[in-house]
Amino acid sequence: MNLSPLKPEVHGLFDPATATVTYVVHAGPGTRCAIIDSVLDYDPKAGRTRTTSADQVIDYVTTHRLVVDWILETHAHADHLTAAPYLKKRLGGKIAIGQHITAVQRVFKDIFNFETEFRADGSQFDVLLQDGEQFRIGELSATVIAVPGHTPACVAYQVGDAVFAGDTIFMPDVGTARCDFPGGDAKTLYSSVRKLLSLPPETRLFMCHDYPPKTRAVTFETTVAEQRARNIHVHDGISEAQFVQMRTQRDATLDMPMLILPAVQINIRAGEMPPKESNGTAYVKIPLNAL
Repeated sequence: MNLSPLKPEVHGLFDPATATVTYVVHAGPGTRCAIIDSVLDYDPKAGRTRTTSADQVIDYVTTHRLVVDWILETHAHADHLTAAPYLKKRLGGKIAIGQHITAVQRVFKDIFNFETEFRADGSQFDVLLQDGEQFRIGELSATVIAVPGHTPACVAYQVGDAVFAGDTIFMPDVGTARCDFPGGDAKTLYSSVRKLLSLPPETRLFMCHDYPPKTRAVTFETTVAEQRARNIHVHDGISEAQFVQMRTQRDATLDMPMLILPAVQINIRAGEMPPKESNGTAYVKIPLNAL
């Protein structure tokens, strides 16, 4: 049974190791779909990847007879590796991200001293999406919403009454994303959050992560109304100045994400591994005393 294009079906798969939610959005069994913010499992101690999380996505897609049009990234994640190339090989679809990924690539290409052949032009992705751009997911219409602040390249995706917010905002009792990565900015994030919270109150918001307090289970769906009423960082009445002060002070206390070094190097390549060296092995780099 096909659902109304205004209320798409959304299936979230939570990865407890990285607290990441991968979404499959579609109009019902047998329709076309998009996969948003996929996860490639990575063991940092062994330097090995697995496809357990991605295979769960594949199982859902095949069980529901879905056809993949898009494999979407909300940004270049610092806390997990994307499984986009693996999913594309198995299911098809175009890998897409916001057009300002090029700014992120330029910064990290230098930090990690990438090979000279690496092009910081976004060409590793199939499609670079612009703010306000519309595209189709079968019978569903999707719109790109630029939401910079966590990174300069962050976007959200609106599909009917559902918005996939990336790392811009979290569940109301968790708050908002950090802004201390290169190109991040608390004032910009405040503006991006308010953009999302200006949508109709009943709009469904889907989080990229959940870090629940011990008093509740993992949850990753909320609404604009709930966020405006209860978000601990940006509920209605919190000024830009108050938010910037809170966010700046809080970010100064946070450790770097455990997987930031491999994740950024791979994710700005659209999930492809670095070129293999003369011994046939690909490597990620650890800059010493540089970050």
